Amino acid sequence: MDRPNIVSRADWIAARKQHLAKEKELTHLRDKLSAERRALPWVKVDKSYVFDGPSGKETLADLFDGRSQLVVQHFMWRADLGQGCVGCSFEADHVDGALVHLEHHDVSYVRVSRAPLAAIEAYNKRMGWRPKWVSSLGSDFNFDYHVSFAKDELAKGKVYYNYEMTEASIEELPGLSVFYKDENGDIFHTYSSYARGNEEVLSTYIYLDLTPKGRNESSAMDWVRRHDEYEAAPRPASCCGAETTPNSEPLRAQADAAR
Repeated sequence: MDRPNIVSRADWIAARKQHLAKEKELTHLRDKLSAERRALPWVKVDKSYVFDGPSGKETLADLFDGRSQLVVQHFMWRADLGQGCVGCSFEADHVDGALVHLEHHDVSYVRVSRAPLAAIEAYNKRMGWRPKWVSSLGSDFNFDYHVSFAKDELAKGKVYYNYEMTEASIEELPGLSVFYKDENGDIFHTYSSYARGNEEVLSTYIYLDLTPKGRNESSAMDWVRRHDEYEAAPRPASCCGAETTPNSEPLRAQADAAR
């Protein structure tokens, strides 16, 4: 880390106020962007989707749980590792505290993975998360929202992800999708984000961005572990966090490419 200049408190205040003006500008731009996002057109969901959930079969409408808005985390299941992806697990760690506030503000939150329900439930128990998590195995849901890819797509070298054709080497990638259900029961797809578009919900990154070392990563999320793996993980040999997670390289390369 290159240390900035050391100055007097008065000089620090002057520099801080200059930066504060830019922070306020960014806040106002974010407000404008959020308003534009809410004004995006919707697509009516006419296709029927059925998921395996803790209480049995559930439709997309069931996932709203009586509310009008639904946020879906497209949670990558690493079948090659027999567990959830590190990055999606990192994102999932940020939800429990927000869940009660979302549910009392007309928003339901559900995780969806293309994996056997028994495997999902075992991993969910291990992680100790509270939100509902359902299986889309046997459904087109993941494919229709462009977070799962067939082997023949991967064989061609590129898949449609984050609204463009991009290189990919694994069958699953992360995303968030938002849906609205009106008083007639009609469901509309209002928004989806992928790759770095999901960083807005990662409060850990927001905190790190406030610190002198920042995110301190040589590639996307190279320091992140599942929260029950940190004690066993070796400490990085340097401040740059050079350690790696086994079998995470394909995901890391994809994340870097999408930045």
